[in-house]
Amino acid sequence: MSKYDIIVLGSGPGGYVTAIRASQLGFKTAVVEKESLGGVCLNWGCIPTKALLKSAQVFEYLKHAEDYGLKVKDAEHDFDAVVKRSRGVADGMSNGVKFLMKKNKIDVIEGFGKLKPGKKIDVDGKEYTADNIIIATGARSRELPSLPQDGKKVIGYRKAMTLDKQPKKMIVVGSGAIGVEFAYFYNSMGTDVTIVEYMPKIVPVEDDEVSKQLERSFKKSGIKIMTSAEVTSVDTSGKGVKATVKTKKGEEVLEADIVLSAVGIKSNIENIGLEDVGIAVDRDKILVNDYYQTNIPGYYAIGDVTPGQALAHVASAEGILCVEKIAGHHVEALDYGNVPGCTYCSPEIASVGLTEAQAKEQGLDVKIGKFPFSASGKASAGGNKEGFVKVIFDAKYGEWLGCHMIGAGVTDMIAEAVLGRKLETTGHEVLKAVHPHPTMSEAVMEAVADAYDEVIHL
Repeated sequence: MSKYDIIVLGSGPGGYVTAIRASQLGFKTAVVEKESLGGVCLNWGCIPTKALLKSAQVFEYLKHAEDYGLKVKDAEHDFDAVVKRSRGVADGMSNGVKFLMKKNKIDVIEGFGKLKPGKKIDVDGKEYTADNIIIATGARSRELPSLPQDGKKVIGYRKAMTLDKQPKKMIVVGSGAIGVEFAYFYNSMGTDVTIVEYMPKIVPVEDDEVSKQLERSFKKSGIKIMTSAEVTSVDTSGKGVKATVKTKKGEEVLEADIVLSAVGIKSNIENIGLEDVGIAVDRDKILVNDYYQTNIPGYYAIGDVTPGQALAHVASAEGILCVEKIAGHHVEALDYGNVPGCTYCSPEIASVGLTEAQAKEQGLDVKIGKFPFSASGKASAGGNKEGFVKVIFDAKYGEWLGCHMIGAGVTDMIAEAVLGRKLETTGHEVLKAVHPHPTMSEAVMEAVADAYDEVIHL
């Protein structure tokens, strides 16, 4: 039996980051992985999808080359080559994690791990033991009873990344990050895309104004959008697929080659031994305290299997915090109210903190500032004038309550608001921090200035 200080079950952005930090802290560490190092994020999620989206963005540039004074004759795309490039990027990242495991002297145990009592893990018949076991098994595409996935005509995000043939018509069910990213990608490649969203607006967790802007941008691009709508059944018996959609006006039947189900995720907690150990679960989430301890001493859980936001950067932060606590460091519980969310369609979306509606629901007296990229010199020069930055401040104390962005490159800009909120920055401090010109990030300063009636370029 092999003995470790820490064994991490799963090697996604939660698991492998946790293992590296554990090794840095002097723990003898191993990770158990049933498939590919890097998990869904590096192999089938965060990274390869961004490669697909970059291909779509470049293709969009080529199609609009004349807007930049350039001439490109008959811009075409090779769908197979686009997919191949995405897989190459994913393979490179997975190999990078392999290198990091070796560099940090972390043992990689290949196979399906199952928890056992007594701080043990069985991996395909071989037993390992550790002082601490950290569960980081992640999540997968959720299936609805009315929308069973057959992997051919009704697919999840994983299959959507490796289709053999580009569909002519696609229905995307769900308009969270996964749904709108794939809707943008396939629409840019020339597929006729319809989004069906159960809620009254697309990207429903975002600020209302952000949602409205994305809907305008998507419709301008030719994406059809049905909100307050529900797919009640699908018929895959014919050549394509027929989806029955229930709307406020009645039922409508949509026809397409493929339906992409993007209705959320489900935690991977089945058959990993939780019941055998006695670890408490609520629905498909493992219950943990502020430091990711389960109800059974020596067993921890981080990432998508716990009740926090299902985001790669959250899983990484949780894992680091978890092992630092095990090491006896003084650590503060993660502030889930200051976790940024990013969506990588075009225009991009990034946000942190309260929306305007949430702030008002809490009875807060707020100052709202907004700066459109149409007034930004950098955005005009780059030909990316869609979108805006919106900021929300507490009128009494100047606390930065929320920041919401939609536009080109905003996922790289949101960190300013996250850091500012972490350091309890006030609006006036943001105004006095000199922002470089010309940049997209100036829009943050200008939006803050608008909130305090000091805006210059509006």
